Amino acid sequence: MRLHRFLLLLGGLCSLVTASLAAPVSDAERVPIDLRRTTLIVRDMDNSLRFYRDVLGLKVAYDQIIRTPRDAASDADAERSLRLVLLQANDDFIGMIGMIQYFKPLKPVPATPAEPFSIGSMVFVFNVKDAAARFAAAREVPGVRVIEEPAPTTYPGYGGKGVIPVLVSTLTDPDGYAIELNELLVGNPRSGNAEAPVAPAAK
Repeated sequence: MRLHRFLLLLGGLCSLVTASLAAPVSDAERVPIDLRRTTLIVRDMDNSLRFYRDVLGLKVAYDQIIRTPRDAASDADAERSLRLVLLQANDDFIGMIGMIQYFKPLKPVPATPAEPFSIGSMVFVFNVKDAAARFAAAREVPGVRVIEEPAPTTYPGYGGKGVIPVLVSTLTDPDGYAIELNELLVGNPRSGNAEAPVAPAAK
């Protein structure tokens, strides 16, 4: 449990740094690769959309049935059939998630999915403005599993000055992917006034 809480704190801290530094990379700092999106294989696209689109608030940018060969009129005529959905957050270049549901051939559901926060698992970190409300709605989606209820946490401030208060919660989506929902309880954590709100007690 202590290790799990440490990983949650580390993930939250990483999201704070990302949130405060999020900006296009300058030409001088560019590297020869772009991370476009992460694509999830899901068992029920409509249920996954209920979680990511309806609850978390991502926007559908693409939603198509793709068959092989491309001119197949139905799944019966196709060798392969899938539904691909692309979801967009605030950045339409890197802030995207893809989801694929296979219809033909069907993909079996793993008997033992990866345990969240274990080797081989992955964690999505989202910054939201209303973490408690979104968490409450997310837990009602079929298949979602709660890991940690929303709780206030503090991190050391930049330069060791003050603290940065954050509301942190974790759960899994309907297919077992770990989700961390964070709400910064201050404005810009690098502005020097991170203690402006009343800092919650450390978790």
